[in-house]
Amino acid sequence: MPPSRAVWRRVALLFLVALTACVVAYLALAVPGAWFPRAEPKAWAVENLALTRGAGAIAEGELVVAAPDATGMTLVSVVTKFRSSDYPAVAWAAIGIPESADVRLLWSNDYAPQTLYSAPVPIEAGRPLPVLPTQDRGWIGSITGVALAIQGPLPQPVRIRGVVVKPLGALEVLGDRAREWLAFESWTGTSINTVAGGADVQSLPLPLLLAVAAALASAIAYLLRRFWPGLLPLPIAAMLAASFIAASLLLDARWTWNLGRQVQATAARFAGLSIRDRYLAGDDGPLYEFIEKARGLLPAAPARVFVLADAVYFRDRAAYHLYPHNVYFDPLSNAIPPASALRPGDWLVVYQRRGIQYNPAEERLRWDGGQSIAAELKLRDGLGALFVVE
Repeated sequence: MPPSRAVWRRVALLFLVALTACVVAYLALAVPGAWFPRAEPKAWAVENLALTRGAGAIAEGELVVAAPDATGMTLVSVVTKFRSSDYPAVAWAAIGIPESADVRLLWSNDYAPQTLYSAPVPIEAGRPLPVLPTQDRGWIGSITGVALAIQGPLPQPVRIRGVVVKPLGALEVLGDRAREWLAFESWTGTSINTVAGGADVQSLPLPLLLAVAAALASAIAYLLRRFWPGLLPLPIAAMLAASFIAASLLLDARWTWNLGRQVQATAARFAGLSIRDRYLAGDDGPLYEFIEKARGLLPAAPARVFVLADAVYFRDRAAYHLYPHNVYFDPLSNAIPPASALRPGDWLVVYQRRGIQYNPAEERLRWDGGQSIAAELKLRDGLGALFVVE
């Protein structure tokens, strides 16, 4: 006889109880102070920041730091005034910080205004994680200033939007996790295979939470069957499967909601455009615009065209846009055919490919290994160039 609806309702209730218990346990570990503090978060936007060491400027609502100073130091500071006991966490909003750099949070207080205290800032995916300096002896009294110090070279510009101090109560921590889980995840080159599920950096990934909740629900079900067998008359295997199905349904609901937002974003970006304009509005728009110009210089009859680019994505897409020409590219390695394999009349499409040099006076093209060939430059536009072998 199949289980009744009442039994399945108990199963669903048991999973919700297990999920709630996991959330409460996480909050017990994650909340550094009072669960329901009176203080509200304080934020300082980019206009309040001062770049005291390094070179940069404010652009589009961000402080863009292009380079450190002569000693390799970047220092961004802000004048503050708040009680340290009310705000156990400091979070900088920044991207592009190299993980190899020594990054520290600096601050001063009104007890010892001449003393500068510091704590390490962990970096993940180029973003600084929140710092909890409450265990440091300098996190006392009123905090009169905080700063972000980055020691080391900056391979790319660092973009800083501001800094926030948080009381980190239970509701705030739970709200932060919910925003991470529900953050919009747009389509990428790997979306056809996997969706990470929310923000790039998460303190508590939703799949992990749901997996632990499913395991806990199954463990509770085992105890109930052993001591109160009439309450859940289901085999343990069925209870285990039901728990993980419930977890999967929650993940699928999040994925479906994200897909609906992606459909809206895609429609806003491409709806009503012609085929050409859709290509130009796409992620490889600059590449398509360059290939469009190159196609105008290629002969009408299909010609041999070699595509050279550092990124396999650009090699693939350039070849696609160049058909029906006889396009050659290496889908596995960033290799260039040997000079002996090229013959007069062949065309070379070069897009974001390092190591290629052209001497216009000699009309010779050189690349890896010292190889060279006579070639005429037909087009040079932005990040690409078109050559024909002579």
